[in-house]
Amino acid sequence: MSPEFAIGFGRQAIELALTMALPMLGVGLAVGIIVSVIQAATQIQEMTLTFIPKVVSMFVALLVALPWLMERMMTFTRELFTNIPLYIR
Repeated sequence: MSPEFAIGFGRQAIELALTMALPMLGVGLAVGIIVSVIQAATQIQEMTLTFIPKVVSMFVALLVALPWLMERMMTFTRELFTNIPLYIR
């Protein structure tokens, strides 16, 4: 296993982790901005008001994206296991 291969494999794993986290982070960002605008308009400055909607929306986004996430993880793992003989050389 060459250093270039190890770096490429690590890069691929990090890219997969980032693309899998993107739906939940994007939904959390959007909900956070919407709640912040509502708080600014109504002048309500309560910290739990921003926390609860973000957590709930990110959980819903996780449930919606779970089939896609599992498919991506299974594809990556399947490719990893089928190419183990090539990696050993």
